Amino acid sequence: MTRGRADIVVELPAIRHNVALLRQHAGVPVMTVVKADGYGHGLAPAGQAAREGGATWLGVATIDEALALRAAGDTGRVLCWLTVPGEDHAAAIEADVDVTVYSRAELAEVVAAAAGRAARVQVKVDTGLSRGGAPRGEWEELFRRCADEERAGRIRVTGVWSHFACSDEPDHPANDAQQAAFDDALALAAAAGLSPEVRHLSNSAAALLRPAARYDLVRLGLASYGLDPAPGRSPDLRTAHRPGLLPAMGAVARLAMVKRVAAGESVSYGHTWTADRPTTLGLVPVGYADGVPRHAGNRAEVLVRGKRRPVRGRVCMDQFVVDLGDDHAEPGDEAWLFGTGLLGEPTAQEWAEWCDTISYEIVSRIGGRFRRGWVDESTRGSNA
Repeated sequence: MTRGRADIVVELPAIRHNVALLRQHAGVPVMTVVKADGYGHGLAPAGQAAREGGATWLGVATIDEALALRAAGDTGRVLCWLTVPGEDHAAAIEADVDVTVYSRAELAEVVAAAAGRAARVQVKVDTGLSRGGAPRGEWEELFRRCADEERAGRIRVTGVWSHFACSDEPDHPANDAQQAAFDDALALAAAAGLSPEVRHLSNSAAALLRPAARYDLVRLGLASYGLDPAPGRSPDLRTAHRPGLLPAMGAVARLAMVKRVAAGESVSYGHTWTADRPTTLGLVPVGYADGVPRHAGNRAEVLVRGKRRPVRGRVCMDQFVVDLGDDHAEPGDEAWLFGTGLLGEPTAQEWAEWCDTISYEIVSRIGGRFRRGWVDESTRGSNA
């Protein structure tokens, strides 16, 4: 890619590699989750790369995301799972998207929207996350209603699924409890006469850490993009001839200014950092409006001219400052916020630790005035 003022660089071969590696490791079909604009990697490009890596399904949160995939040319199986009353289920059904229901009221909306066409429906049950999904006391009746609608030809129940709360902590007792509850739900679905195509419970962490919970399909979100969903706990997927997960995203900006400051001079709002010696500062022209966490001030690092440089003072809306010491640098030099780490730059996981969050948030929130581009073997530097 030709570098602009600030760029997000997405390596599509890394997504293909990660999906293929994870599919081989899991031993069951995979759904790559591309919600939230592909975790910041780009909905359609990430989805296409995942398909090429072997993803049978793509998963999104909203109907709009599902329709955007269809508009971009995706024709494979797509599941969406987060709607509010009155949303356009008809558009999703017409676009051959599998929709998720949590309740009898939502099922009724889907049936009404189908208008004579058999809607593909998956039922999500709440097994202990206490977020989306049918509460346990409603499972039996919801499955019975689904079976009635399926016999009438108004829907086809293609899946039953749920979501772990603590899969990144493999010894947490909630994991066993949720899997047992999910098995109960599957038994109730079968008793109602349902035979779904896919039963799925595992997200990225469970797909790596809990083989017994893989069922017919695993949903791979963060791991598809090369980031560890359970830092320090996930298995090493590398072999003698093949690398492990490859981070697909890098974020880089060009220094806007380089200036010398004297000992005793303070930096940025609130003067939270004061130079204890003469030093050189570099101005990085991105800030919290671009998804750089404000609380990275005085904690994070970037790579400039092959060396880690600490962030000094508070991150501002449009910019932040790094300490270059006595090293030479010039306006226009690249400052890598994060990337693969192979060249010494920080990783998204390191930024997450500096900011007391998770890498999911780092990659999905970065954006704003960054220009995003996708790098592939055949098209080096397609920008958007």
